[in-house]
Amino acid sequence: MAEQPFTDDEYAFLRHVRFGELPPAVRPDDRVELTEAEARGDRPEPFDDPVHWNLRHAG
Repeated sequence: MAEQPFTDDEYAFLRHVRFGELPPAVRPDDRVELTEAEARGDRPEPFDDPVHWNLRHAG
């Protein structure tokens, strides 16, 4: 007996059970463009000098 794939409604229910209520969508008027610094997030600046590279990569 082959199993039937879930329907869209069943997948929607499972997503709701796992993740709960989704926040409301952001309206286009409320959207803002990110600056380069904001888009990078919390990533540190890379070290380009050999001393830091060797320390980081144990070389």
